[in-house]
This record gives sequence, C-alpha cells and structure tokens, in this order.
Amino acid sequence: MAGTISNCDTKGREEQTVVADLDGAVLVSGDFSSFQYFFLVAVEAGSFLRGAFLLLLYPLVCFLRRFVSVSSAVQTMIFVSTAGVKLRDIELAAKAVLPKFYASDVREDAWRVLGSCRRRILVSAYPTVMVLPFARDLLATDAVVGTEIEVDRRTGRATGLVKSPGVAVGELKTLAAERALDGELADLGIGVTESDYSFTGICKENYLVHSDTCATVVQPHHLNKSIIFHDGRLVNRPTPMNALMVYLWLPLGFILALLRVHLFSFLPISLVLPIYRLFGVNIIVRGTPPPPPSLNSPGSMFVCNHRTLLDAVIIHVALQRRISTVTYSLGRVSELLSPILLVRLTRDRATDKKLISTFLDNGDLIICPEGTTSRGRVLLRFSPLFAELSDRVVPVAVECRQSMFYGNTARGWKSMDVYFFFMNPRVQYEVSFLDGLAKEQTCMGGASAIDVANHVQRIIGAKLGFECTMLTRRDKYMALSGNDGKVQATVSSTKMPL
Repeated sequence: MAGTISNCDTKGREEQTVVADLDGAVLVSGDFSSFQYFFLVAVEAGSFLRGAFLLLLYPLVCFLRRFVSVSSAVQTMIFVSTAGVKLRDIELAAKAVLPKFYASDVREDAWRVLGSCRRRILVSAYPTVMVLPFARDLLATDAVVGTEIEVDRRTGRATGLVKSPGVAVGELKTLAAERALDGELADLGIGVTESDYSFTGICKENYLVHSDTCATVVQPHHLNKSIIFHDGRLVNRPTPMNALMVYLWLPLGFILALLRVHLFSFLPISLVLPIYRLFGVNIIVRGTPPPPPSLNSPGSMFVCNHRTLLDAVIIHVALQRRISTVTYSLGRVSELLSPILLVRLTRDRATDKKLISTFLDNGDLIICPEGTTSRGRVLLRFSPLFAELSDRVVPVAVECRQSMFYGNTARGWKSMDVYFFFMNPRVQYEVSFLDGLAKEQTCMGGASAIDVANHVQRIIGAKLGFECTMLTRRDKYMALSGNDGKVQATVSSTKMPL
C-alpha cells in the first residue's frame, strides 16, 4: 500500500535512489497539461501552421484520452507535433524553450522528496527527447526513461511514430523503470494514479501524489539551476484557450504590426509618441538626456542594455533628435526598414574605434555593449570597447513588456523579430536616461575600460533590478544551440563580482 507524498520523511536519504513519474507526480497534471508541451514543440520545432493543426485535433485528443486510452491520445500528439520534423530541431526546442514552462510546473511536495535523494530516475510518457534537457539541468536527474520516438536515419527526421514497446503508460512505465534500475530495488517510488501501483511496487517505499491542477509549485529559482537563457516566440503558457486566442489574434495582429512598423517612416518624429499611443504602443521616458551636440560639444554615447532590435529606435524617439547606432550584423530587410542610421562594424578593433570616433564627432551614438538581446532579469557582460572612445558616456536603462509574443529570438528569421514584437496587442517600452559619467569615471579621467564597462553595467542593473553576470553573447548562443561546453543554459543568476 502506498502512502501520500506529504507523509514522506526526507531525512537521511542523501545516498538513496528515487524513481518518480514525471507526468503528474513531479509536474502539475491537468486535462491540457500534456497538450501545451506538444504544442510548443509543434510551433518552435515546426511552424505555427503545425501548431494550428494540433489545436484543431485537440477535441479528438480529449476523446481518445477519455474513451479509448491515454496511450492513443499521446501517440496522436506525438505524430502531429513531430512527424517530418528534424530531430535536431526537436532537441533545440527541448533545450531552449520547454525548460521555462516545465520549471513553472514542478510540484513543491514532489520536489521536496525528489531533491532529497542522490540518485534520481524519472519515467515519462512524453518522448524522452522532450524532457531530457530540463530533467538533467534543472532537476539533476541521472536518467530519464519512457517513450522513444522513431527517427529516419537517412533524413534525421522524426517519423511521428514511437519505438516498441510504445508509449510509456501503465505497465510500460514499470518496464522502463526496471531497465533503468538494472535489477536493483529503488529506495523510493513516487506515482500519481492507481495504475502506478505496479510502478511503485519495484521500490522499497511507495508514495502517491494526488492529481491537483492547483497544487503548490516550486519557485523556478529553487530548482537545481536557474534559467537564464531561453528562446521561443510565445510569452504565455499555451493552454488550448491561450493557443486559440493566439490564432484568432494573428491576422489582426499582423496588420497592426505592419501599421506600427511602417507608420514611423511617414511621421515627423514629434508626432510619433502621440500617434503610437493611439496604436497601443506606450513609450515611457524617464530622466533628462544631455543636450544635443553642437559646434563646441561632441555627441554623446548612449550606452544601453539590449532587449530587442528596437532599442535604438525607441531611444531615438525618446530623444526627439537624429541619432545613429552600431551593429555587427543585421539583415538587409532590417537595414532597409530602419529609420535611423546603422553603422556596421567590422570586428577589427582599430577600424571600429576609428569609425565610432568619427560618428561621435558629428553626432550622438547608441551602443548596446551586451552584443545581443537578452531576456529575463539579467544583464550579460558589457564589452569595454565603448569606454575607450568617449568621455560623454550616458547610461540608458530600457525595459519592454510583451503580452503574447517575444520580440527577440536566438533562432529563426531575425528580421521577423520586430514584427512579432509589434504584433502584441499592447506594447510598452520604458526608457530611463541616467546621469552621465563624471570625468574621473571615464577612461579620459584615468579609469580602465573594464572598470568603466562594469560600472555602467552596475548602474543599469541597479535601475532595472537585474542581476549582473559575466556571461557573454557567445555563452548565450552556445547554450541555446545545445553546444554548451562548460557553459550551461541554466547558469546560476547569483550576483557575480565584476
């Protein structure tokens, strides 16, 4: 007979082995809990069209789950979301997108027990490729066993079918757990339903978690690691209702995005702020920027954190004057659409310093020393290049709020980032001009370039309430590509000395 998870004593289990059912026991369960993860794979590894097809079939999935079997419902979602999709794309979605949503679903009572044991084995009806990065990095599990999808060796694409013996539910969970234990008996077993009695029966102690959509969840930063880097287009959890709202909004949202993006080209800058407010774009300006450049005064270098490709454009609107920005690489479409001058750098330090200095002699310049857009409440390490070039450094803190779509991605067509950002029903950008650096805080006043960069990073971080990290642009792309090396996508966001 299995006891309830609340009665499990976690003392003295540091060397024990636990086997847990991921679906419902570790993660909060509900009628649509599995749909949202498959929908994310369908959209992020496939396309919005594939996601729409899965949403249309959701009533069939519910019918199969209730009147046929859980296995048939899961198999249907696997087929629709993965058939014909490259395995590599599924792996990247599992690495960069799914962990953020999984992490907010971990039950507190299950994690209390799971986290007390040294060896952790998870059994899941979801394809292991979908849950392995999350389980390994955030739950520190030793193994994930369960459903395995078939992949065509010639093309590297999923067939949409599952390998024998099938979807890991009921007795198949027991078989998967036994293979992982390799004949040993686990100390603890955590299941969720009557069908898991056989699964927990291979353990010395058995505990059941009562299915509850309102169960208390763990704060994500209390897991094994905190998520810093994540990707994907969708801001909110894609429940069937939220997914339906996304598709109903898409046609109108795209038209609205076209108007918001291209309206800028036909308006005098003095009218942009009030007209944008009429179109649901609220730009809040705080602080007092320095005066514009003159014959006796060179331009200012506005140094800001990087949230989206629109940062420089929004600062341009906030300043109400002409300004330029620098970039290492940008698509031709974005370059043609940009209402401000883009200075393309060469990655040769001497050439770039000369180029930036020339532009500063003739006007204001915006630089984003993080080198890439970042999400979450973190700042990536600031490059010190800007610090050597001007004694008129003005820190600028920017923050944006998106309700439906993220306007920055690490993968995919970057030129669409601006359109996705403006497809949000309401958009808010907040620009805070902070006090410029005193003479003694600049390189011209004797400070080193690294000290100046770190000082500016701290100022902006303090204003936004963000953590300052030593992670770089390269760390971000290595993590989100799954080629971490020593860098993990879930590097702790603990404050670091700069």
